[in-house]
Amino acid sequence: MSRRNTAVTDQVAPPEEECPLPEVLGLIGDKWSAQVLLELGHGPRRFTQLERAVEGISRRMLTLNLRALERNGLVTRTVHPDAPPRVEYAVTPLAEEIREPLEALAAWARRNRAALSAARRAYDRRG
Repeated sequence: MSRRNTAVTDQVAPPEEECPLPEVLGLIGDKWSAQVLLELGHGPRRFTQLERAVEGISRRMLTLNLRALERNGLVTRTVHPDAPPRVEYAVTPLAEEIREPLEALAAWARRNRAALSAARRAYDRRG
């Protein structure tokens, strides 16, 4: 029988000290959230403006993403008491902090789209 090293269990960090990166990537690293945040970085938008700006997103996915971003303090939802009511979404100061890295990542993706596609094709030919 193998012996277990029980000293390792004493080295586990408490939840408040764990690396928050996986959680943050879960918030903004999916297919749509980063695009929504980038679009809202240009200023407040109405739902239909976001729907048009984020190519390929369905109404349901946009709704779910906006709710998740709002829940996590990255987006605000403001209802204006017009007739009919007007709803606008905007980034919070918390989301504004991550805008520059998101824009840099988007720029990197645009610059390297062809290289990434070529690498995938080369890999698939070998397989």
